[in-house]
Amino acid sequence: MGETVRILEYGAWPSPIDAATAAAHDGSPEFADFVGDEVWWTEPRPAEGGRRTLVRRHPDGREESVLPEPWNVRSRVHEYGGRPWTGTTTDTGPLMVFVDFADQRLYRWEPDTDPRPLTPVSPVGQGLRWAEPTWVADRGEVWCVLEEFTGDGPGDVRRVLAAVPVDGSAAGDRSAVRELTDDRHRFVTGPRLAPDGRRVAWLAWDHPRMPWDGTELLVADVTPDGTFGEPRTVAGGPEESVAQADWTPDGRLLYSSDRTGWWNLYRDGEPVCPRDEEFGGPLWRPGWRWFAPLDNGLVAVLHGRGATALGVLDPETGEVVDAAGPWTEYAPFLAAHGERVVAVAGSPRSAPEVVELDTRTGRARVIGAEHDDVVDPAYYPEPQSRTFTGPDGREIHARVFPPHNPGCAAPGDRLPPYVIRAHGGPTSRVPLVLDLETAYFTSRGIGVAEVDYGGSTGYGRAYRNRLREQWGVVDVEDCAAVALALAAEGTADRDRLALRGGSAGGWTTAVSLTTTDVYACGTILYPVLDLTGWSTGGTHDFESHYLESLIGPRAEVPARYEERSPIAHAEQLTVPFLLLQGLDDVICPPAQCERFLARLAGRRVPHAYLTFPGEGHGFRRAETMVRALEAELSLYNQVFGLDAPDAAPLELTG
Repeated sequence: MGETVRILEYGAWPSPIDAATAAAHDGSPEFADFVGDEVWWTEPRPAEGGRRTLVRRHPDGREESVLPEPWNVRSRVHEYGGRPWTGTTTDTGPLMVFVDFADQRLYRWEPDTDPRPLTPVSPVGQGLRWAEPTWVADRGEVWCVLEEFTGDGPGDVRRVLAAVPVDGSAAGDRSAVRELTDDRHRFVTGPRLAPDGRRVAWLAWDHPRMPWDGTELLVADVTPDGTFGEPRTVAGGPEESVAQADWTPDGRLLYSSDRTGWWNLYRDGEPVCPRDEEFGGPLWRPGWRWFAPLDNGLVAVLHGRGATALGVLDPETGEVVDAAGPWTEYAPFLAAHGERVVAVAGSPRSAPEVVELDTRTGRARVIGAEHDDVVDPAYYPEPQSRTFTGPDGREIHARVFPPHNPGCAAPGDRLPPYVIRAHGGPTSRVPLVLDLETAYFTSRGIGVAEVDYGGSTGYGRAYRNRLREQWGVVDVEDCAAVALALAAEGTADRDRLALRGGSAGGWTTAVSLTTTDVYACGTILYPVLDLTGWSTGGTHDFESHYLESLIGPRAEVPARYEERSPIAHAEQLTVPFLLLQGLDDVICPPAQCERFLARLAGRRVPHAYLTFPGEGHGFRRAETMVRALEAELSLYNQVFGLDAPDAAPLELTG
């Protein structure tokens, strides 16, 4: 006999997915790569203070976390970090170099030894930071990005390519770090050496551009003594974004450029697979890789419109053969060794896991961080990829997750509440992978819709450029259009719509709550709320000029910075909201929230403000994620009049 389906109001459905379960499985493996024939990667540990550990997959398939607490393999370059490790093999086993989060030094580690520092500590500002290390074995060095603070301000910083000796001689001596480039460019990515070691390529860009606006691909000769000749620009520019560069085995330069409006691959300047889809993406973190050359001349590629696929490209014919498998989304952590390819992939039925493709057989399999169904998959959400029509008839891409619980249904005359989610970035998009935070709500009878509003990546440069000088307009309009369309078609309850977002999505949520009447409440996480304050020393260097493209040059449109800011319209906020903030956040500092709440003082708007010591931009600790998720459910429970059986207490004051 089948299980009886209970008829319960939306929001009152009992679910096996509690906040602790969702928090324990938050995060993804990252930066998977080969060390000899072995595959290594970093992996989150929410229950261990939110650190990231380095994981080794032994030849017998056993996975080992090689660094105990409190080691935390994570770089702070650009604050968002970048690739934090590299490795090689020696006669005695693997030799690893990694960045530790606590002091940002590079460390050397070998099995059965304690990590030893390779780089010095600087007392100036926030010191020295490192990312995207690359082994240069014949010189006994790792070449990497060096971010060096020259003063106490977030903008007192220079970035160069540097060589660090792996014998430890620079651990107490800054002068032993050999600078490979000057600091003429504000931002650089790690060096990619040609197979013969005689040329090197890297990317560079300068304020006010972000890397998805325009970068330059630089190439320099490498002299026998390991110094660089004068670099020359071979691709890119103010309106051309080169997202990645590498060398083919026969020494030709391969790179991903959006010069046609889509990130496509080029070999020595010639297109190899021109398509209206993306073979690259926004370079938020140095070391992200969307393609990897193979020894046989083929190229492993991540490509698609919206969600990504893993394929093997023949540059001679332009043909791409996609790997078979259940995965619908691949993160930009692609690596190759011989004819083997490793990637990080997920799907609506599986969280991100480490996948290996044997290009000789076309067979792909999970080899690490394998997804484990901690609850019955029948409770997982079932996404619908949809395209909505926004203002002026423009397309808006979104994913809709209706309420779903195998043991429950709602009375036939009821419509469910919906939470509209605005992703961060804003130059980013929503990945098509299992997210137990989404399942936490859908399994309780609360629908979720994730909006790739105008400005999102994955749909070409024109879609991305919709947000130019329109942040706080297009993103707000697109989220509202999706919410109102769901209500108009009878999918969602018009009176029970919420908006939720973090970082740039927190901005979109705050703007929406202060300028529209679409939503009954909202959840705002670590947001931007005051554009003028944020752009004048109120954030880190990487994004300090981002608003020039998102809003406009402040010197030319200063009034727009005031007019668009939620802090200027706080008095128009009338609906309940939840505000969540990490106290160690240097990207969107707590001061923004505090000024916003000061503007609301005495206005009697029900709200809760929860802060989390030790958390930065994006929550990493299990206890933080549990509290945040339970508080969000409690907000909806109170505002929507739900009867959630496990809603935690949350006092809304006003």
